[in-house]
Amino acid sequence: MKFAVVGAGVIGDLHARTITGLPGAEVGVVVDTQLERAQDLAGRYQARPLSDLSAALALPDIDAVAICTPSGNHADLVVAALQAGKHVVVEKPLDVSLEAAARVAAAERDSDRRVTVISQHRFDPASAVVAQALSHGRFGTVTSGSASISWWRSQAYYDSAPWRGTWAMDGGGVLMNQGIHTIDLLVWFLGQPVEVFAWTGLLAHERIEVEDTAVATIRFAGGALGVINGTTCAYPGLNARVQIHGDRGSAIIDDDELVYFHVAGDGEVVPDLGAGSPGNQASAVRSAAVPSADSRTAGLEPTSHRAQYQDFLTSVAGGLPPLVTVAEATRTLAVIRAIYESADAGRPVTVADVDLPGAQGSGDFRQSRRAVHEYGADL
Repeated sequence: MKFAVVGAGVIGDLHARTITGLPGAEVGVVVDTQLERAQDLAGRYQARPLSDLSAALALPDIDAVAICTPSGNHADLVVAALQAGKHVVVEKPLDVSLEAAARVAAAERDSDRRVTVISQHRFDPASAVVAQALSHGRFGTVTSGSASISWWRSQAYYDSAPWRGTWAMDGGGVLMNQGIHTIDLLVWFLGQPVEVFAWTGLLAHERIEVEDTAVATIRFAGGALGVINGTTCAYPGLNARVQIHGDRGSAIIDDDELVYFHVAGDGEVVPDLGAGSPGNQASAVRSAAVPSADSRTAGLEPTSHRAQYQDFLTSVAGGLPPLVTVAEATRTLAVIRAIYESADAGRPVTVADVDLPGAQGSGDFRQSRRAVHEYGADL
């Protein structure tokens, strides 16, 4: 599969490196409105530089497009690629509005092409372990979860590009840009989101339109309750953490690593009282989830981006949906949009009220075609 990489910034380089490292994939074209940037990135991968997307989409040997531009123009570029008969990988988020997400969903339905949205942490070994345990009911009744993002971004970061920190092109602040992957995992693990209540604030930065701090509560269809806490004001920058709890087990993923995991064995009677973190089974399940040498690509250790791209290639070849579909990405986007609406209105917001017909989430992750990545542990 030959790709056109659209956007020659840092993310574009990451996508180009990932594509080049996969057997059966290559970068054919790099597109950027600044031709010098396209030339620089294309030169690293023996690709052709272009400043005109329509010219790239007209090339018959280009099979797919990787969209790596500011978030607010994702949908327009995805739709153009689909209408040109190309498959699409798009960086998170799908776009910054649900109206834009619905346009992508409609364009994909009208085509015979595939779209996946980068949610690479669904492919982390730690995420696979937790997803599989959930799908097997190992945590019992799932009661709660949390997503915490405690990062640091300086004022210079926001001042580095005019689109950063704007509603039109960034779509939001810490939740939409930095925290979306952690929120995506929480939603993937706990199922269909129903209602949120939130507060947001711009507390430590200037000259931006969006939040640098946010807290929210979220209620899921299965009854579980969740908490989201995100900030880019946590100097010097700490961790991203997801916790899942049930009446027969708990798990903690900290900076993509499974740091705590414990489930009661079949037939095991759980004690009346508990405190602390006894019986941590994380080491055992981590060992079982480590990819084998056979799963490496070109001698390189697997990465989550590489795993998602491989899933995409397999999806296209097999005519099946990718793990991260437009509907899945839209569901996570709907949660974040509902949080913003709740914070603005000062009241709870039903997630379905901010969603759009034809762009609904796909329900509980257990209904996904492949809820666990290929190198997840067999618990």
